[in-house]
Amino acid sequence: MSLSLKVVVMLVMLLCADVGSLRAASNVAGQGAVQGRNISVVTSILPLSFFARRVGGERVKVAVMVPPGGNPHSYEPTPAQMVALGKADLFVKAGSGIEFELDWMKKFTGLYPRLRVCNASEGVRMMALEERALNAHGHDSGRLDPHFWLSPANGIIAARNIERALSLADPSHAGIYEANRIRLENELRGLSREIAGKLSGMKERTFMVFHPAWGYYAREFGLRQLSAEEEGKELTPKRMRLLVERAKRHGIRVVFVSPRFNTMQAEAIAREIGGVTRSIDPLSDNYIANLRKATDAFVKNSL
Repeated sequence: MSLSLKVVVMLVMLLCADVGSLRAASNVAGQGAVQGRNISVVTSILPLSFFARRVGGERVKVAVMVPPGGNPHSYEPTPAQMVALGKADLFVKAGSGIEFELDWMKKFTGLYPRLRVCNASEGVRMMALEERALNAHGHDSGRLDPHFWLSPANGIIAARNIERALSLADPSHAGIYEANRIRLENELRGLSREIAGKLSGMKERTFMVFHPAWGYYAREFGLRQLSAEEEGKELTPKRMRLLVERAKRHGIRVVFVSPRFNTMQAEAIAREIGGVTRSIDPLSDNYIANLRKATDAFVKNSL
């Protein structure tokens, strides 16, 4: 932790001392009920805020740690966010290994030991990052893909986990959370059918992304993600050549990029294959519209 971060943490501890005392009086091991007011929910990343808002409805006020345009691989929370976290009734984490949480969860729970934490990915069948096809040793890197939410089926799991956590925090309104979750779950099932229908006519089922964020989506819909990036490292000339060869073999003419990452090397690959780059966002808070947009991009890529 840098010196500036240590100062921030010390200030937050002082600012939140009274808050912690009040919470300790009303919460026993983080299980106290919320009475007569809306629930304050903080999520680590934007996609989880969608699920918290939809399941919580008018009963919740949702804030996000990593803001729009922020990169969860490098973002550091502000002092104001740390203070807000100390006042929150529930923190929703991805729990899937995103770097922001790996860097900060111990600090959060250390500062606020009674903070209720919902693991949105509990029950998800996790998968390895799809790097083995071009891994120099021909096997998985051993790292898990943290982007579980990009599959509607996993979105349903996240919604159920959040419903459970909200009902524990606010049991008198559990029926509201259940009804909201059921409505959302029906929407997500419909979305999954819609996406499957759009993708059904694709002859080439392999697509190339620079950052390997779409593996769960690919698994749900029978596609194959070919990732350029390996463990966040800059591409070597050898790997660039392998990627270009793979892309040409599959007739790939589009390299999909994330708006939060430098696209220079992706553009270099696109030039070599006579193609283009297109941006698809794995971290949008407009979850359903974003998956529809990504699906349309994948379909267009296959034409």
